[in-house]
Parts: sequence; C-alpha cells; structure tokens
Amino acid sequence: MVIFLAWSLALPAHADMEKIRQSGALKVAVYDDLAPFSAGGRGIDIELAEALAKKLGLKLALLSFPAGENLGDDLRNMVWKGHYLGYGPADVLLHVPVDRHLIANNPKVEIFAPYYRDAVQLVRRVATVPNYDGLASLAGKKIGVEKISIAAVVLLGEEGGKYREQVRIYPTAVEALAQLQAGAIDAVLANRSEIESAVGRDPNYQVHDVSFPRLPRQGWVVGMAVKKDQIELARLLQAASDELTASGELAKIFSRHGVAAIKP
Repeated sequence: MVIFLAWSLALPAHADMEKIRQSGALKVAVYDDLAPFSAGGRGIDIELAEALAKKLGLKLALLSFPAGENLGDDLRNMVWKGHYLGYGPADVLLHVPVDRHLIANNPKVEIFAPYYRDAVQLVRRVATVPNYDGLASLAGKKIGVEKISIAAVVLLGEEGGKYREQVRIYPTAVEALAQLQAGAIDAVLANRSEIESAVGRDPNYQVHDVSFPRLPRQGWVVGMAVKKDQIELARLLQAASDELTASGELAKIFSRHGVAAIKP
C-alpha cells in the first residue's frame, strides 16, 4: 500500500516531464532588462538556458518577460500559474534569489540550483576620485544609481539622506555606467555583475566592496525555480547545472560577458 501510494504521488511529476519531452523544448523564463544576464536577446542567463536545454536533450523556448512589482508576482506569473495576459508559465525561471524568506512565502515553487553570488559594489573614476576610503571620499561627487534598485534604496537612505543631493538616477545600471565612462558622473553604485561587464579591468576605474546596514554582508545568491511538483525536472536541472559547473562551461559563459563566476 505504501509503495503504491508513493508511486501514485510521483505520477504527476513524471507526467509533466513527459509533456516537456514530447514538446521537444524546454521553456525557460528570463527577465527582459537584466544585463548582463538577459537583455536584448543576449546575456549570461540566456546562454545558461541554452546549455541547460542541451543537457536535457531539448531545444530552448525562451520566454522573456518584464519584472513584476515583486518576486512573488514573478513566481506566480512565470512558474506556477501564468500571467493574466496569457503568457507563461514557463518550465523554469532563472535568476531567482535563493532566499529562505522567499522560499517560505512561496510554497508552490521549488527554488534550487544556486549558480551565482552577486553583491552591491562601488566603482569610481580614478581621475575625479583618486582615493577612496568609504563614502565620505565621495563628498561633492556625482554618484549614479539605477532607479528602483537596491543600490538606490541604500544610498538614498544612508546617514539620514546625507548623499541624496549627489545621487543621479538612471533608468538602468547600464546607463549609469555609460555615463560614468562618458565622464558625466564620478562613481556608480551597482551590482558586481553590472560593473564587471561594463568596465572590466580598465585601470581608469577602481571597484570597491561596500557595506550598508540593510544589505547582506555576503551579497545574495541566485538560482532557478520550478513548480513545486516538478520533482523530476528539478532533479534533471540540478544535475545539468552541476555538470556545467564541474566542466568549467558555466565559468566560460560568465567570462564571455566579462563577469567572474562567483560561486554561491
């Protein structure tokens, strides 16, 4: 009786995986405007999606979508239910924070396979900010941030808004970094991945770790999410991710976009 029950509970997971195999494609959801991970049809997550599909012996069906108001919306729209406008869900969503609070608050999804650790950093133009010893070194300087980003929130609120008049807000971190390179601003606070992909090892810029009370000291880890009952798919994707890491292919994907593959 116990064996029969276990077998019957496993049926939906196997049935869903069989549907994916019969379709011949793995449907992977990635964010629309998340350079260097996914933007304009290219990025780390897009190459990762291609590699995962290949490992599973499937073609890739990419589903690019705009971020919702919060991560719960994205998980609902792209993983377990679908968007009310008619698109989604996908088989798997990439770039999901592997966070215990997010996991606890979203019981209908399985979040797993962490593949990168990101963090907020500061990059400065050496010509206009020759020395750096904390944010006080940026007194009177123009600091760029992306709107509605972690970097913007922490910088605007730091020391009771002390740096608010110096902050310049841009639609994306890519645009903020472009303005830094054009000489319009002196520094940018953004994600490590965004900074690395833009300035690389250019000696005209220096990158620094930063610490804010409201930010996790070790940054944050991103992974994948599937519907909770997609047990077999999660197992196969985890195995594929492990193989890509062990072979060095994941690191090569990151390197092609100028980003170091920081292990979770």
